[in-house]
This record gives sequence, C-alpha cells and structure tokens, in this order.
Amino acid sequence: MSFGYTVLGFGSSAGGVTHSTHDVEYLVIAGGGGGGGGAGYAGGGAGAGGYRTASSLSVTGACTVTVGGGGGVNGTSHGDYGNDSVFFTITSDGGGRGSLGQGTDGGDGGSGGGAGANRNDGVNTNNGGSATAGQGNDGGNGGYATSTCGAGGGGAGAAAADVPAGTEPATAGGAGLASSITGSSVTRAGGGGGAASYNFFSDQIAVGGSGGGGDGGARQTANGGLGGTGTANKGAGGGGGGPTSNSGGAGGSGVVILKIADADYSGVTTGSPTVDTSSVSNYTILIYNGSGTYTTAEN
Repeated sequence: MSFGYTVLGFGSSAGGVTHSTHDVEYLVIAGGGGGGGGAGYAGGGAGAGGYRTASSLSVTGACTVTVGGGGGVNGTSHGDYGNDSVFFTITSDGGGRGSLGQGTDGGDGGSGGGAGANRNDGVNTNNGGSATAGQGNDGGNGGYATSTCGAGGGGAGAAAADVPAGTEPATAGGAGLASSITGSSVTRAGGGGGAASYNFFSDQIAVGGSGGGGDGGARQTANGGLGGTGTANKGAGGGGGGPTSNSGGAGGSGVVILKIADADYSGVTTGSPTVDTSSVSNYTILIYNGSGTYTTAEN
C-alpha cells in the first residue's frame, strides 16, 4: 500500500474522499474484428483486438473497466471493426475488419484486418490493415491476378502472411499471444483466417490464428463456406467468407484481467467479475468479461 490523497480525475469521489494507491498487473484485450464477406471473390480474415499488458500500473479510486464487443458481419460486405477495451488509463484498440472479396483493403486496428481477393483489375493487390503500435500485427495482403484467395488478419503475436499474385491457398490468421496472468498459460487474440478460392474445396481451409481466431470459409466445405467466429472473451478475429456469397465470421469479445496483491485488494467491484483467490498465491485475480469498475480502498 502507498499513500492516499483526494482524487480529482479518474476515481473521483464526492465529498473529498481519499483512496489508497497501489499497483495492478493487467491484461486488456479489445474486441476482434468481423471477417469480410465473399462478394464474388474470397473475403479477408479480421484482425484481433489490441493486446496490452504490463506487470505494474499505479491505480487509485474508481477505475473504469470497459470490455469491447467483437465486430459484426454484413453478409457479403466488409466486416465491422472490433470495439475498444479500457482499464483506467489503458485503452486497447478494436481489431481491424476483414475486407470483402473485391478490390478493397483490410481495416486498421489493434491488429490489422486481412484483405480479400482482388480480381477487379487483375493487377493490383489489396493491402492488409495496419496494426496499432505495441498492440498487435498487420493483416495480410489479398491475392490478385489468377488468385481468388483472401488473406488472414493479424494476431497479437504475429502478422498474417500475404497471398502473392496467382498463388493459392488463402493464408491463416496471425498467431495470438500467451499470458500467465491467471496462473496458467492461455493464448488469446488470434487473427481470423482468409477465405479460400473457387479452386479449392473441402481439403483447403485457412485456419484462424492460435488464440481463438475463426477459420476462413471456402466454396464447398463442411462449414458451408461461412467464415468462422472468433472466440468470445479472447478478442479473436473472425474468418473471411467463402467466394460464393458467404458471410464472414463475427469477432470475439475482449477481456480485462487484473492481478492484485491480496494486501492491496479492496474487494470493491461492479460488473460481476470472476474473483479468483486461489490460482496465484498471495494475489486476487479479477476477470471482467463485461464492463464494470474496480475501486481501491478508502483511507
């Protein structure tokens, strides 16, 4: 525990109430983007939500927690961007959308969305979306010329590969990152896989990145050509939709996880986080799958 003082900004309280200040380890992951639809050609996979973590952040008063939802899908159009997650002064950016399968770029975000295939002019590639610095990785560039494949979205741990001109198959989503903040290693924030082309059937699926990324769809597959959904509360990107008018997959919602020394933990929360007092000795773990607050103790 450290000093207390009258809170004026974050964590402000009426009547000059003072709150303790202490350090918190955090993992803040935003919602993953939605995969692009297959509008004649294969859609791109979506980027994972921004991934921010640190072993120490000084907090005081009522600390806001916002858990971003995953991006939705719009049939054979672009996916939607993921929504931001927030803890106190830390904001993670929502994942970039996957593009539809005709002549468009993937969206920028925490991790960038993958681009769909471009057969509009047979010359110019579609660019993958760019990641926010320090939060994720870029989406892949889509195929063009004789390729009808989409690229994967970026993940927290790795960028998605490009689809070169005239080359099959679609590319997988970028890998997520592992964290042991809860006492065991869990990988989150994988990118969505790009959708496969007309030329590949049930034997060719571009998988989502480790950490919950949705698989890309294909023309004729067991999943009906639909992009796979990103895993909820991992901030994973949705997969791209297959080329015969299939929708991409929705992005997974984010998560906020706090690790607080038992000596500092106030027990004052809103939003009904999961409270784990046994997985890590001498620490309380708060897992927020929805929005709320954590408030440090009053002096």
